[in-house]
Amino acid sequence: MRRTSARFTLAGATAASAVALAVIGATTASGSTTGEQDTTAALAAAPIGFGAATTGGAGGSTVTVTTASAFISAVQSSTTQTVRVNGTISLSSMTKVASNKTIVGVGTAGKITGYGLNVASVSNVIIQNLTFTGSADDAINVQYSTNVFIDHNDISNAYDGAVDIKRSSTNITVSWNRTHNQDKNMLLGHSDDNASEDTGKLKVTYAFNWFDGTTQRNPRVRFGNPVHVLNNYFSNVSSYGVASTENAGVLVEGNYFENTDDPFHLGEGDSDAGSLVAKNNYFVNSGSGQTGGSVASIPYSYSAQSASGVKATVTAGAGVGKI
Repeated sequence: MRRTSARFTLAGATAASAVALAVIGATTASGSTTGEQDTTAALAAAPIGFGAATTGGAGGSTVTVTTASAFISAVQSSTTQTVRVNGTISLSSMTKVASNKTIVGVGTAGKITGYGLNVASVSNVIIQNLTFTGSADDAINVQYSTNVFIDHNDISNAYDGAVDIKRSSTNITVSWNRTHNQDKNMLLGHSDDNASEDTGKLKVTYAFNWFDGTTQRNPRVRFGNPVHVLNNYFSNVSSYGVASTENAGVLVEGNYFENTDDPFHLGEGDSDAGSLVAKNNYFVNSGSGQTGGSVASIPYSYSAQSASGVKATVTAGAGVGKI
């Protein structure tokens, strides 16, 4: 039960290396073609950690959308595609995303409101450089999906979760996002009775995110082992940071905790304790956390930043317009 209470490199990928997506003859929202190189081509930071194999829409066509109808058509297309969001897209329901998609905001203009994105029973999806606000459900929901990269977004005021990952999803990276004005932030594993689907899955890397006053679930983990919470900045988190439950194994490494009384603990609500190992974290006006048990080895090579420098790195680099 719960208690009361500069960039880095992974094997084969650089977390903040800006890789231009060259867009020649980009298709507009109306279906016309520009016929010229798009000088505002989106930049993509390479996926890291468990989601490092994700390529999204690379190698496919590129479309720029400015309306909800064009957005829905593009993200649900069966083709490999990069969907560039230029403006505010107001959704009237959770919107399904098809496989082999990159959904990326143009500059700081790309915004999703009303509802969020449903990444369900698909693979190879990148969601990047978008502002999500005011969803009447989740901002991003991932279930029965693999190879997902959620990166450099700004997420706030979702009625339910900011980023919820569940139902045997695995090989996912959540990096360089800023979440704020959010109660239930990031859930990993939706229920205590789903061990049959989730055991051996739910392998997620959370790296260089800014949990900015988010109340709880940063993340709250069931079953996933290992889950890597690496070099994130937790500021003014009022309830708790990380919770490990239901046979999960979470490595909390190199994070900067500031004004966070309960940075991490075992168990939560009615969920039994999992395992949690804490390594090389930095605490400012914060509790020391609760650990216990052992965690499976992280299966990829990486180099962690010293935790004392994480606040500066993350506040400078997390969110939209930073890639």
